[in-house]
Order: sequence, then C-alpha cells, then structure tokens
Amino acid sequence: MGPAAAPDARGARRAAIVGCVIAAVLLLAHTASEARSRHHSSGTRSVSKFAEHHARYRHPLWPLEIPGGQYLPVAWSEIPGWESDDQLAALKTFRVSCRPILAARRSPSTDKPLGGSLREPCHAARSARLTTAAEARAFFERHFVPLQISRLGEPLGFVTGYYEPVIEGSPVKTDDYTVPVYRRPSNLFVRGYTQDAALPNGGPVYRKIGRRKLVPYYDRGQIEDGAIDGRGLEIGWLNSQTDLLFAQIQGSARIKLPDGRVVRINYDAHNGYPYTPVGRILIERGIIPREQMSMHRIREWMEANPDGAKELRRANRSYVFFRKVELKDDDEAIGAQGVPLTPGRSIAVDKGLHVYGTPFFITGELPIESANAKTPFQRLMIGQDTGSAIVGPARADLYFGAGAEAGAVAGRIRHPIAFAILVPNSLDPVARGRTLPLPEPRPPAKTKKPAATPAKSGGKQGAANAVPTPEVRPAAAASRPQIKRHRSHHKRHHRHPR
Repeated sequence: MGPAAAPDARGARRAAIVGCVIAAVLLLAHTASEARSRHHSSGTRSVSKFAEHHARYRHPLWPLEIPGGQYLPVAWSEIPGWESDDQLAALKTFRVSCRPILAARRSPSTDKPLGGSLREPCHAARSARLTTAAEARAFFERHFVPLQISRLGEPLGFVTGYYEPVIEGSPVKTDDYTVPVYRRPSNLFVRGYTQDAALPNGGPVYRKIGRRKLVPYYDRGQIEDGAIDGRGLEIGWLNSQTDLLFAQIQGSARIKLPDGRVVRINYDAHNGYPYTPVGRILIERGIIPREQMSMHRIREWMEANPDGAKELRRANRSYVFFRKVELKDDDEAIGAQGVPLTPGRSIAVDKGLHVYGTPFFITGELPIESANAKTPFQRLMIGQDTGSAIVGPARADLYFGAGAEAGAVAGRIRHPIAFAILVPNSLDPVARGRTLPLPEPRPPAKTKKPAATPAKSGGKQGAANAVPTPEVRPAAAASRPQIKRHRSHHKRHHRHPR
C-alpha cells in the first residue's frame, strides 16, 4: 500500500476495535442486567422467607422493666370498681397533664419505664370528643393496658394523703407572727444545677464557704436558731413552728393575711437532709398508738408539749424553702409537673420511676368518711406531683384539696392498697414478649449401653447374674517418651526459617 492508504487502514482498525468494545459493553450490560434480574427474582423468595421466619427476632422489644417492682398483666374486668368509676373526670385531669407533655421541645427522658410513650395517647386525648364516663372508659381501654403493680415481694402498694393548708399569717413580723417562711437562699447549691434551676427533691445540698469550699447546708435546728436570719429571705410570717412544719410536709400552703388577701406558696427547694416522719417517731416512742396516728393527733400533742415539739421537729433535720406563686384564691395548688392539681384525681408519685401524667387505678378501703370508716376507694388517678417521702413503684400521696376538711381526711390516710398502672399500648409486655427469641431446644441426652461382660460361671444362671466389671486400665506410659513426642510434634508445627 502507498502512504495515503496507511492512515485509512489504521482508522478502520480503530473503528473495528471501538465497535468491539461497544458490543462487549452492551453484552456485559445485558448479561449483568439478566444476572441482577435472576438474582432479584430468585433471591426475593429466599429473603422474604428468611424475613418471615426471623423478623420478630431481629429487633426484639424487651418487656417493661420497673426497678424494684413487679407487675402482672390483668384484664379490665379483673380490676375492682373499674366499671363504676367516673373516668371522664380522670380524663380531664389526664388532659391537663398532656399539655406539658405535648409542649416539650426536647425528646422525653428514656431512663424511666414509660419514657415518652404517653405522647401518643395524649395526642388522641386532645382530639377526642368525649362527653360521658362510658366514652372516657372506652378511651382508656383502647389506648392503655392495665398492669397490677407493687414493690418486689409485696402484694400491695401504700398510700398517704396530703392537702394544701390554709394558715393565718402576716407579710411582716409582729408580736403574733414571729416564724419566718423562707425563700430559697442564694448560697444553696446542688451539684450539676444552676442556682436558679428547678432542683431535685432529694440528694445532697451544699452551701459555699469562701470561693470554692462546699459544706452540707444548715439543718432544721440551725435554721430555727437563726442561721439565715437577716438576709431578706422572708416571704411571710406565721404564728407557730408547727404551722410551718405542716406547710413544709404538704409542700404548699395558702397564707391568709389580716387584710383578707391570700399569699400562695409552693415548694422550691430543700436543705439536703432526708425527711424523717415525726408521726413515726411518736409511734416508736409509744406516745401515740399506730392505729390512732393522724396529723390532727400530731398537732394536738405538739401544741400541748412545746418543749417536746421543738425536740421532735429537730429530729426531722429536713427543711423546705418556698416560692410565691401567682394563683387566685380558688385555684388549686400547682404540682411538680407544673400543672394545677385536681382534688381526688391527682397523686404524688416517685418521679425517679414514673413519668408525670401516668394514670394509676387505686382500689381498696380507706377512712374517708371518718377515722374508723372503711370507705370503698376505687378511682383512676393521674401522677402530677412528687415528694421526698414518696419512693417506690406503688407508692402515692393522694391529693384531697385545700382547707381543714381536706386536711382531716388526708391526715388519717396511711394504708396498704392495690395499684394498677396503665401503660400505653406501645409498651404492652404481653405483645412485646412475643418478639423475644426463644432458646434453642436442648438435644436429647444420649444413653450409653453398658458393654456386655462374660459371666463368671457358665449356663443361663451365670449369664443372668453377670456383673459388668470395669475394663482394665492400660499401663501408664513413661513420661519421657511422651515429652519427646510432644517436643517432636511441637517442632513439626513450629519450625521457622532461620
């Protein structure tokens, strides 16, 4: 070929090569497509079959765990009084708790058994249009599961009662009103909290000395003796230390001033010492029999024994500081959840275990009508408050309202009683139990047949009476050859090039 034909030949070859490459790519793409199709088609059944068999074991939902508690799923029909209660009143209280639950911007805490599970029934309660107790009862049955609950090893829970005292007081110190009601001091510290934060109602509390040193805060005796006087902490003044003690035990009070105005105070902080029930001390000392114990009896004894009352108060080193709250005279006290309490429907619970807004059905007999009465108490109540003495999975303080009459009822409540906690359907322990993997079945034990041994005497009788004897143990080999074999084995498997 001449020089002009050479480029054409090279171009043809390049075109041929390009064509082959394109054809190969198309062929490979078609083959890969078919392979993917075959793999997807044939693998769908396999994956689906696997998923169908193992779906519930891949991400098991562990049953509800309540620290220190035990529970048993029960049917609604097994709860005494469930059909006769006014669940519409309970639903109204539940909706009050739902407001802060749904308004919370951050994710609910997961360190408690119910976590954030109340949000779903709260959404349903907000949109539901219910007007009768039967409709409200059906709502709870549709969105919750009842669990009988108690402390581990105990059949029942325990309840006490509380109320909001109405106390005579003054905005300034006078000859009649000499006992100060203190707000939280500025030198009171809790590790991990800022001074203006909402503080826990338990645990150590400190005061600062100098720039860095922290020591336990003053106890009740030191404060009564004037440890924080003169710092402008007084909210108001009361007539007696007994009035202040009862306001501190209840966590809130209405101070009725001489001009008719009312100052409302609520729990704000404590001094870090555990609460010691003064009633228990009187029982242990044999001063008041257990069966006669009530707040009314405590007050009577303290008023009749001023010196003994002082010593009794100081045996309870815990001290509570208050804050003013802007409430109308007819408004109910504000619970720890930050919502108004409902007499007969609100309870204080252990906030370390329970989520505010949790419904509990409490059933038993309580001295509601009189000190010796056994009044049936079967009521759905909502956890909206807490207290330092309220500890345990089935422990509650029943709120009865404000005033002397409510105080008389609350003061005689100290009784074991049955609890049922209502948990949202998403935490149903029975349903969750179905997702847990079962242990592999144990293989059947293999039985060894005894080796036949010759009879010591001939005949059938000898064979029948033959007793198997152990085989003769082989003579123990000398130790040195074993060591040599071991070394030889070691050399064979651990040779390294030098």
